[in-house]
Amino acid sequence: MVYGLGPYIADYPEQVLLACIVQGWCPRCTSISSDLDGPGTRRSHEHSKALLETFDLKTLWDDYGLVGDLVPFTAGFPRADIHELLSPDLLHQVIKGTFKDHLVTWVEEYLELQHGKAAAAKILADIDRRIAATPSFPGLRRFPQGRGFKQWTGDDSKALMKVYLPAIAGHVPSQMVQALSAFLDFCYLVRRSIIDEQTLTDIDIAVQRFHRARRIFLDSGVRPNGFSLPRQHSLVHYRRLIQLFGAPNGLCSSITESKHIKAVKEPWRRSSRFEEVGQMLIINQRLDKIAAIRVAFATRGMLDGPCIPLPPPHIVDSYTPPDLSVPTVQVMPSRVDNADEEEDDQGAVEGPTILGEVLLAKSRARGFPSRLAELAHHIDIPDLPSYIRRFLYDQLYPDAIIPSHEVNLERCPDAPQRIAIYPSAVATFHAPSDQSGVGGMHRERIRSVASWHGGPPRRDCAFVEKDPNLPGFRGLHVVHVLLFLSFKHYGVEYPCALVTWFSPVDDEPCKDTGMWIVEPDVDYAGRRIMSVLHLDTMLRSAHLIGVAGKEFLPRSFKHSDSLDAFKAFYVNKFADHHAYEIAF
Repeated sequence: MVYGLGPYIADYPEQVLLACIVQGWCPRCTSISSDLDGPGTRRSHEHSKALLETFDLKTLWDDYGLVGDLVPFTAGFPRADIHELLSPDLLHQVIKGTFKDHLVTWVEEYLELQHGKAAAAKILADIDRRIAATPSFPGLRRFPQGRGFKQWTGDDSKALMKVYLPAIAGHVPSQMVQALSAFLDFCYLVRRSIIDEQTLTDIDIAVQRFHRARRIFLDSGVRPNGFSLPRQHSLVHYRRLIQLFGAPNGLCSSITESKHIKAVKEPWRRSSRFEEVGQMLIINQRLDKIAAIRVAFATRGMLDGPCIPLPPPHIVDSYTPPDLSVPTVQVMPSRVDNADEEEDDQGAVEGPTILGEVLLAKSRARGFPSRLAELAHHIDIPDLPSYIRRFLYDQLYPDAIIPSHEVNLERCPDAPQRIAIYPSAVATFHAPSDQSGVGGMHRERIRSVASWHGGPPRRDCAFVEKDPNLPGFRGLHVVHVLLFLSFKHYGVEYPCALVTWFSPVDDEPCKDTGMWIVEPDVDYAGRRIMSVLHLDTMLRSAHLIGVAGKEFLPRSFKHSDSLDAFKAFYVNKFADHHAYEIAF
């Protein structure tokens, strides 16, 4: 029998115990604790054994960070070395460690050192308002109180990472923003499902940028003793760890912690707290049996369809079971199931890998007139018929020399009389680095409703294809969806969206945040330019965050007003991992 040991995921305190080293030292390399990012070689059992045979316990402790009277449990395995087996832990090393415990805390300390406690409190309050003012986005948690929650969880840190950078821009020096940007680049690069040589090079560049930019915390007095922090130092080992164990793709100790909640914490809460271990074991056994019987029922098709009364006996006796050997053919629907009342508007999609598609919701929106003239009056957009006519001109004459916005309206096809309005559309696209199915497909709902959960309107933004030959955001547009609609013209159905447009303010992303900045397209009167586009040109939802600069937001500012109030917006490439891969 051959035994094998694989990668070992653990947070830093557990790594210290496993590697039998002193707190504050690195379990993977021999860099001294006072200069962890300085020169050092790899730790190994052979190296530790040589040190044990040469030095006394005090020297080992002080100069080499070794606990000389302890031996790692892998020492008895012929081809196992705990120093090599310790794998990346994105949760404790990167997300909660470097981001939450280090960078967010350092930003707050800098503001207090630079402005004093009273002024720093005002700036931090504005940062909270900026975070709270972030527009809604599928799958993105909102922070109505900013950073104001008592206990940070891993999910809190992950969500805050996506919106924190625009919130501090303008309140802290550019170099500090660049440090956060470089760190976020590192986080999203190591989180990719597929990592090639170019990605490894980009990871190294991101770490180097982060190390250069973080000196602002040293120069400003926030970190007078430097950056010998084991969790932050672990970033330099990620290239080697990825080469050894492959792409982490979100694999970290949060997975085992979530299982700990299900297997230990929740059963303990259900127990009587007296001799609870036995009760917890019984609870877990019963939960396992329930899960197993559910799988069995689902396999037999017993959970499919509605719950209806049993038929009379004479019908049961004459029932002929279907021939399961004949495969069924699934027809791709032109609409997707309506889920506008669901809280979760994004998630994994099972099925084959496709490039992507955007489909209207199955059910129409209520309260809208079906006749075009009445609809235009109802939504207070009198030019809606003109927008539709110019859209039809583009659809019917795609190779026309004169573009639709310049052609005489009389030359455009007549607008249809009846229009159907929809509250949302569902984008399905390949995003293996995000929550996805077996084929790597992810699904999210793009909404445009007059009232979201009885509150203010929610009108999402979306990426629209501009030029597939250009890389990243250079080949995309960003639009603000005002209305999802559908109509027929000579028997052809056109699923569309009424949108306003945004254009980049520069030819390159912002040098501090690394994100593109866009501004609304307006006409000579300062009104936002509208048009109708086909859903086939829409890629997926986009997340825009207002550029506040050094201005303070009013206390009464609402997140639902963000997309109308700001003059410029960051295209948030950190909204999710797929956005990071297409909006660079």
